Amino acid sequence: MNFRCAFLLLVLLQSLATMAAPVSELSRDEQIVFFPTLGAHVDEGTNWELQIAGCVYEPESRRLTLAALREALELKHAEMTGAEEATFKQRARLFLADNERGHRVVARIGSRVLDLGKSAPNGHFSGTARLTEAELDLGGGNLDGRSVGIMALLKPKDRRTFTGRVLLLEDEGLSVVSDIDDTIKITEVRDHHAMLHNTFLRQFQPVPGMAEFYQTLARSNRAVFHYVSASPWQLYTALAEFARSNGFPRGTFHLKTFRWKDRSLLSLFSDPERYKTAVIEPLLRRFSNRHFILVGDSGERDPEIYAALARKFPQQIERIYLRNVTDEPVDAERYGKTFGGLPAQLWTVFREPPARSK
Repeated sequence: MNFRCAFLLLVLLQSLATMAAPVSELSRDEQIVFFPTLGAHVDEGTNWELQIAGCVYEPESRRLTLAALREALELKHAEMTGAEEATFKQRARLFLADNERGHRVVARIGSRVLDLGKSAPNGHFSGTARLTEAELDLGGGNLDGRSVGIMALLKPKDRRTFTGRVLLLEDEGLSVVSDIDDTIKITEVRDHHAMLHNTFLRQFQPVPGMAEFYQTLARSNRAVFHYVSASPWQLYTALAEFARSNGFPRGTFHLKTFRWKDRSLLSLFSDPERYKTAVIEPLLRRFSNRHFILVGDSGERDPEIYAALARKFPQQIERIYLRNVTDEPVDAERYGKTFGGLPAQLWTVFREPPARSK
């Protein structure tokens, strides 16, 4: 075989290898976002089982669609400043995205390549993977403390990067389950007009002192954080940046799946009790040897949700903290009824965040 034939054969074999290597089915105008998820010990602690989830979408920003969204949100006649207009366009981006169904997603985590299957009609995808500690830790920073990186594998000529992280949660330890709206972020959920403006037009504002309180818990108790909200996944990017830029500890996010084409946008934050219970209870069951602190506010149903969980999981719920946004005194009938029979030291209602963990 002469040199030219050998060279052509090598090129052919490399091409075949590239074609055979699994990659995500993604066009240039489509994107992937990975949501922060959890990994847990399995097989008596010898392996890790990782949850992986995300969404495939095509950004949409047509003026007509933006106008339709403004009308659906009852913001059609709102006079926006230049800054508010820019914020609205940014927040609207994922609400207006064309969710891409039937797209294969392939990702690398540790030394493993994972075929996560095809995205659902709403563009979301999910899967699980079981890896050893050695497969997770490649050196070079892939394994970072209690989390491991994940990266979408794309076609050879596609130089974009879509990454995420999976939090590795030990069997024992302390977890903080935190509400977002009016607990760490000022939303004013009880005021419909203010809620819409704070969610879509204004820069997110932190509740004073909460980041410091959480950092104290993270340092003194080595707590791991789980941010749970009835807010939709479309706000994840903005919420994650809000948490990072305001000094809140990194953690998992648990938000609600929502498509504005299917339902009224005004139901975005509806039914938090059913949603939050459906997220927190499986977390308590899966990590039955961990202790939990639950943090929320009095504006909606956090007291009732957390009290019910404390009765159901008395050995795991260590403390309940509630930010007082309703001006109800601690001896109000609501609290007496909600926490009746539970230890008085279990729950705390505060106006200013606790100075230190208790």
